[in-house]
Amino acid sequence: MAGTRPIVMSNDAEPSENISGGPDGGGLETAFEEREADTRTEAVVDRLGERYWQKTYGGQDAFECLVRTILSQNTSDKASQPAHDVLMDRYCEEDGDLAATLADADQPTLAETIESAGLYNQKSATMIAIAERIVDEYGGAEEFNGFVAEGDPETVRDALLDFSGVGPKTADCVLLFSGGRAGVFPVDTHVHRIYRRLGIAPPEADHEEVRAVVEDQVPAEKCGFGHTASIQFGREYCTARKPACLDDPDACPMADLCDQVGVYPETGEVVDPADAPAE
Repeated sequence: MAGTRPIVMSNDAEPSENISGGPDGGGLETAFEEREADTRTEAVVDRLGERYWQKTYGGQDAFECLVRTILSQNTSDKASQPAHDVLMDRYCEEDGDLAATLADADQPTLAETIESAGLYNQKSATMIAIAERIVDEYGGAEEFNGFVAEGDPETVRDALLDFSGVGPKTADCVLLFSGGRAGVFPVDTHVHRIYRRLGIAPPEADHEEVRAVVEDQVPAEKCGFGHTASIQFGREYCTARKPACLDDPDACPMADLCDQVGVYPETGEVVDPADAPAE
């Protein structure tokens, strides 16, 4: 595992559309001792870190982080960020307990508040139910935040997954952005696509299988920025329908590290890696 140099605040703001971090998402820039990557996956993450940012994460309020991630489910950050901002303006009182406030919230009113995020009836009901459990089982948002930051990571993950409406990606985002846990590499649709397309994870791997492969091959301290940088790479280069390499093999900064599984520049066809014929 690489040693770290002193951590300093980053001057490079993450893109505002990346709800996983964002300008208000916290995080400290960190540099790693230069060394040859032990795996192709680590080489990919190193290159992404050089292109975008190298940061350690943690410090977000756990319940707010949970709310943000639920809002971002099945929608774009462009849609979910305004919903988050309006929700916080309406329900987050100074020195108040957001979980306690949402536990007592009127569901139709909350749904109207977060309408721009889509699936607002489902998401509002999920947030109220989780808020009620956090108040009942932990005592409130502050106590829940302490549990996420200090509890055994597997115990915390299991507890998060026990909340209705919380899947592995949401649980891992809370562990990373709130708990600051090293070795956590949340897998969203971008990460799932990229690491199978690269040929690092099996083409038919599900989200949890991709997570297991990547976390096994990337040093723990690089997983956080590997996740956020992979998302940005997926938006800019390795898109679902028209990856950069489709028209120009040299247009992608990962060209020499990628197997292009499911991408066929000679025909212009792009399929999910799981649908690519075996070679």
